[in-house]
Amino acid sequence: MTSLAVPHDEAATGRSFLFVLGSSRPDGNTETLARAAAEQLPTGVPQRWVDLTHLPLPDFQDGRHDTGTWQAGENERILRQATVEATDIVLATPLYWYTVSAHTKRYLDYWSGWLTAPGSDFKERMAGRTLWAVTVMADEDESAADGLVTTLGHSAAYMRMRLGGVLLGNGSRPGQVRDDERAMSRAKTFFQSGTTPAAGSLT
Repeated sequence: MTSLAVPHDEAATGRSFLFVLGSSRPDGNTETLARAAAEQLPTGVPQRWVDLTHLPLPDFQDGRHDTGTWQAGENERILRQATVEATDIVLATPLYWYTVSAHTKRYLDYWSGWLTAPGSDFKERMAGRTLWAVTVMADEDESAADGLVTTLGHSAAYMRMRLGGVLLGNGSRPGQVRDDERAMSRAKTFFQSGTTPAAGSLT
């Protein structure tokens, strides 16, 4: 499923959100929590939702030192355009092996290609935008997501983006995150929190 932007006036807020669904399961707990947070956004803020299972990407090939030209596929073009058009990128990824899902990792790997494409201004366009994440995990100990938080923090710093935060929830069975009262309460104010430049001066 790929949902296009909500038809509101972006100029009213100056912000537009891209929600990148990285779960291998439709309508999973992470998407449920992300949509609960998105419901709290002001009416004038456009939202676009993309499901990476419906815009599959082949395994990323690092062509930085190749002499040939990488031919971008249609799904890659759609995702790149959606990424650079958003002021806020929200990675909705369940916690898999203490980090992001394979679909999400592949999407981020493609950022590497967009950074190094001839004539690319991807890094300049992403600087100052905000990276957020929503993740649900079976482990009730939130420290289990420390690896994911570190990965996204360093990634945002490298891109000179702002880090909005990571919304964590607990759940395994479909819909179980709705029983996590703490996570559902956090979702109500998640996008209202202030953002800061990502920690670290990675270049």
